Amino acid sequence: MNPLIAVRDLHVSFAADEGTVEAVRGVSFDIAANRTTAIVGESGSGKTVVAHAILGILPKVARIGGGSILFDDPLQPGGPRDLARMDPDGRERRQIRGGRIAIIFQEPMSSLSPLHTIGDQIAEAYRLHVEDNEEAARRATIEILEKVGFPRADRAFSTYTFELSGGLRQRAMIAMALICRPALLIADEPTTALDVTIQAQILKLIEDLKAELGMAVLFITHDLGVVANIADEVVVMYRGRVMEKGPSRELIRSPRHPYLQALLHAVPTIGMDPHVRLQSISDVEADGRGRAVQHAPHLPTTDWLLRVEGLCKTFVGRRTGLLGAERQIVRAVDDVSFTVHRQECLALVGESGCG
Repeated sequence: MNPLIAVRDLHVSFAADEGTVEAVRGVSFDIAANRTTAIVGESGSGKTVVAHAILGILPKVARIGGGSILFDDPLQPGGPRDLARMDPDGRERRQIRGGRIAIIFQEPMSSLSPLHTIGDQIAEAYRLHVEDNEEAARRATIEILEKVGFPRADRAFSTYTFELSGGLRQRAMIAMALICRPALLIADEPTTALDVTIQAQILKLIEDLKAELGMAVLFITHDLGVVANIADEVVVMYRGRVMEKGPSRELIRSPRHPYLQALLHAVPTIGMDPHVRLQSISDVEADGRGRAVQHAPHLPTTDWLLRVEGLCKTFVGRRTGLLGAERQIVRAVDDVSFTVHRQECLALVGESGCG
């Protein structure tokens, strides 16, 4: 059985003033139907670029330089279609985008219009991709608002974005993405701006709707706690490449790659020794081929970056005394010493004017 999405040897580059920047380099993975696949990585790893390439919303300066994105839509006969070869602005691509593949963005306030009601914005997607009928669109919108947890869906239809809490705004975004019952939902860090309680509710909502609507989910995140809770499969990215991929439980229980090991070691746990140093991701760097290589962590006790010893600083102040014959000397810093170790954050604390 073919996967819903099969990404094969995908390359994406960006044109910049100093040359071409290759953001995605030879990425391959599958998204199975009715499953949740998570792409994990730090900022700049290329995970969002991959998601935007699947959806067809890359910026004009970006170019897919190679590879394929095969979409095996169960509603379209004839086998998989290569999304990477479609015109992003073409009719076929626009029908897929928002209709068969939808996305939830990180910040709903930047995605929802403040000038239109929530209901009108959701109904517009229905009329564009399903049926251009105002009454049918209204009924479908109220139904999906009920599914995502709006207490009074009929009243919510007429509300504006600024009248909703952060959690309800994100629920409205989910409703807009699911109004057309897509085969794939891309969730690009949808809970980052929410508090922990609301985050758990949104994650459970996505899981429940995935099961009810029979869709696949591609979850973009840097939060390994989220991955452990919701993902069936995990793809770990670093500097545009896939470092490791496989079943979620297996990878988190027994990570093989140094980068994933570093990510897991950087997560604090309840009850851990407060004197244990969390591993920083800077301990893992890329070699000339873009592969992650683990280095021995720097020891703060033996490897210093900056050392200040006996520092003194004085300022010549205003003239004082008879006829201004004397100048006041202000000693701003008097015999200060400290050391800054590599990968250490040192705080200088004091009231205003202390130096």
